[in-house]
Amino acid sequence: MAELKTEEFVVNMGPHHPSTHGVCRFVLTMDGEVIVKVEPVIGYLHRALEKICENRTYAQCIPVLDRFEYCTSMSCNQVFALATEKLAGIEVPERAEYIRVIMLELNRIASHLIWLGTTSLDLGALTPFLYAFREREDIMDLFEMTCGQRLTYNYIRVGGVAKDIPKEFIPKAKQFLSTFDSKVDDYEKVLTENPIFMTRNQNIGVMSPELAIAYGVSGPNLRASGVKFDLRRDDPYSIYDRFKFNIPTGQNGDCYDRYRVRMQEMRESAKIVRQAIEQLPEGEISAKFNPIVFKAPAGELYSRIENSRGEMGVYLQSRDKEKKPLRVKLRGSSYNHLQAMPHLLKGHKIADVVAVMASLDIIMPDVDR
Repeated sequence: MAELKTEEFVVNMGPHHPSTHGVCRFVLTMDGEVIVKVEPVIGYLHRALEKICENRTYAQCIPVLDRFEYCTSMSCNQVFALATEKLAGIEVPERAEYIRVIMLELNRIASHLIWLGTTSLDLGALTPFLYAFREREDIMDLFEMTCGQRLTYNYIRVGGVAKDIPKEFIPKAKQFLSTFDSKVDDYEKVLTENPIFMTRNQNIGVMSPELAIAYGVSGPNLRASGVKFDLRRDDPYSIYDRFKFNIPTGQNGDCYDRYRVRMQEMRESAKIVRQAIEQLPEGEISAKFNPIVFKAPAGELYSRIENSRGEMGVYLQSRDKEKKPLRVKLRGSSYNHLQAMPHLLKGHKIADVVAVMASLDIIMPDVDR
């Protein structure tokens, strides 16, 4: 009997697709239902943020970079402010540093909640989406009472923060933190041992430590592959060396491990916020800094922080006594994670494309800068 042969065919997934977390296109080469090859196609969302910043003053770059990675706009503010402060030798007051850490870690939790909700929805589970966005709204309320915004904040500024936290912030934050761990327990009760969720995620999109390192994968995706690396501990910035927190890691590097790592990271971020609130000193919230007349000295540097998705960095180059940066180059982690996807999907099915992309927490504004 002659062997049955099938002919390969090409399928476009996206660019407008609810499970691509933005305007992304995958060209899938299929053999029946099995993926033979995956080619990510990017560039649909390019906004030239780097060139826009090169035509703005340093202070004017902050609101522009809110749009760099909008799920954690606080991180976008922080990474650019940190680079400018290092370049110009600006010393940030201690109270401002603590406020920054509080905002960064709350924003990390909010970002992971977006990931949890959208990932669950991508895989057909509606309830965790509603749960996750319920808690995210509490964090957005804290941000709104502080800076008036719920998504793009323009709050962390060069030299400190835009304004002090209001008096009702600390009680509201403590109230949120007092129940948050039990809310994470609820998420895990719904998902962690759910047989459908486990089938969709376990042994799917396995990323070895070697592959992760080769592609510059960072953040929770790297740690899920067993590599215990976190910039907050291994290349500390701000005042992160003052806090005690664990670095969760996985063993298998599959979608399920990436889920488990992020669930633990939310608990660790809450732990950091509690410590920062307890240690919060009185004092100034900004250095003596006039953004209108500020001119940076000539120099160049690369500054990086641990974002919710991994390493976020900015290369900054300046001319002497110029109000605008000469060169701004941004590094987002989602680009590296997207490039690793073809290795993770070979031999899987189309439905697994959805699970793998969701587990990597890729958003396209972080790719198309």
